[in-house]
This record gives sequence, C-alpha cells and structure tokens, in this order.
Amino acid sequence: MSLVATVEHRDGTAVVSPVGELDAYNAPALREQLHGLATDASVELLVVNLKRVTFLDSSALGVLVGALRQMRERDRDLRLVDPRPNVRRVFEITLLDRTFAFAPSVEEALTT
Repeated sequence: MSLVATVEHRDGTAVVSPVGELDAYNAPALREQLHGLATDASVELLVVNLKRVTFLDSSALGVLVGALRQMRERDRDLRLVDPRPNVRRVFEITLLDRTFAFAPSVEEALTT
C-alpha cells in the first residue's frame, strides 16, 4: 500500500495528513514529502496530523524525527496532532512524547 497523505498550505504553514499505516513500506514517500516541506523557505510551521494513522513503526518514527531536526535547524517548528492511543504509545515507549509538541487538533496546532 502506498502512502496517502494530503497537504494543505495555510499562510506559512503546511499541514500533512497521512492516512493508514506508516511503516517501512511507505516511510520513504513520507520522508520525501516532509523533506520537501521542511526545506521550503515559505514553510515556517509544519503540522503532521496523525489522527487517521492506524499504525506507526520505527522507520516512520525516524522520518518524523528527521523532519523535526530539519525544521529546528532552520529555527522553524514541527507539531503533531494527537494520534490514536496505539500510535501515541509508540512515542511514549521511545520517550519521544517529550521531544515532539502535540496538539489535540489541527486548529490548536496552528495557534500554539
């Protein structure tokens, strides 16, 4: 299954909304998409909406960490919209819930 993700641009913000499983199979496509946005000079905030992600493995987690690093290197920000409990647990187990900023909705991610 290939990556299905929409991208919405809003005044200096890109909102990426992947759907389904984020795993080793589609992590390269996600990496390419996020890298393009993280290096786009017009993107000051990158929001990844994880609400419709049903599974996330270590390769996809690595992609998100890489995108966060790229954004921070440019003094920009990346925020995640709260995932389902099983996906959130991956962040908790790896202690990355302390590294990423989470918001309960896209709207709140845009305003914090």
